[in-house]
Amino acid sequence: MRSEITTPEVLSDETAVELSLRPQRLAEFVGQPKVKESLQIGIDAALKRREALDHTLFHGPPGLGKTTLAMLMARELGVNIKITSGPALEKPYDLVGILTNLRERDILFIDEIHRLRPIIEEFLYPAMEDFRVDIRLSDGPKAQMMSMPVERFTLVGATTRFGLLTPPMRARFGIIQRLNFYSHDELRFIIQRSAEILGVQCDAEGALEIARRSRGTPRVANRLLRRVRDYAQVRAGNVITREVASEALRLLDVDEYGLDEMDARVLKTLIEHFDGGPVGLNTLAVAISEDASTMEEVYEPFLIQNGFLMRTPRGRVATRRAYEHFRYTVPAGRLVDEPAQSSLFEG
Repeated sequence: MRSEITTPEVLSDETAVELSLRPQRLAEFVGQPKVKESLQIGIDAALKRREALDHTLFHGPPGLGKTTLAMLMARELGVNIKITSGPALEKPYDLVGILTNLRERDILFIDEIHRLRPIIEEFLYPAMEDFRVDIRLSDGPKAQMMSMPVERFTLVGATTRFGLLTPPMRARFGIIQRLNFYSHDELRFIIQRSAEILGVQCDAEGALEIARRSRGTPRVANRLLRRVRDYAQVRAGNVITREVASEALRLLDVDEYGLDEMDARVLKTLIEHFDGGPVGLNTLAVAISEDASTMEEVYEPFLIQNGFLMRTPRGRVATRRAYEHFRYTVPAGRLVDEPAQSSLFEG
């Protein structure tokens, strides 16, 4: 069985380590049980029929395993996978070269598929449905078109912004799966497995301490583990306990709720400069010197899900929980409370 991963990027040392921590089989993938079961059924059926798997779309917050699942699908199917991203595809000819080099049943993985240019998206439609590409040979009203067949392949798309996909694109995926945040127990298991691969001893309490501060995201968990490992190797005899993890994460400015320096900066700016809000997204972004889209896509979801921030018709508002967490006096008459005291990721 053949299985090859092709990606145009040169891997950094950090990326190479990240790849080494990923599971090698679908059965080893932790979490997302319904997604795994659905994929396994589809893969087994495709293998029995010796057909390409249906086009598959993964959506959900970043860092939950969309790319990993695509790689595991290729490995389970015994096919090659070509990895690219929406922003990297600028012209139809960029896609022609990729599609014409795919072999039968291969996987084409497009990350950030919601960022495809409209001309690229339209070019993909006949490739996904009829397994052909239409190439314009010249420009102008009398331009000739040439239709070229491509092998039956599987397109796997990943997006953090499902709502930005056009309805025609969404309709062409046979399998659509949402990935959800991980529980603390699932992250603890991932952290202990990664620690073993990295060659550092990590007990259950130490792994759980890192898991609690990992924002329900395996990518964050592995990133924090690598930094805690550095601390443990230098100052704690290469052993990660709860106390070692707590001290290392304190140095990284990651608190017990998983709030990092930028999260604290957002909330403190909102409270100190704007009396807790409401304030518009663009105004808040300028105040912290951050891009508004990054604010909205990266920082806000975690703060809202954990009850530190609210979106209202008039703008962003700091909740009572945010005031209390940073030990500010809650203004009299403040009616905005957090939706829940418990973490979204407990399980």
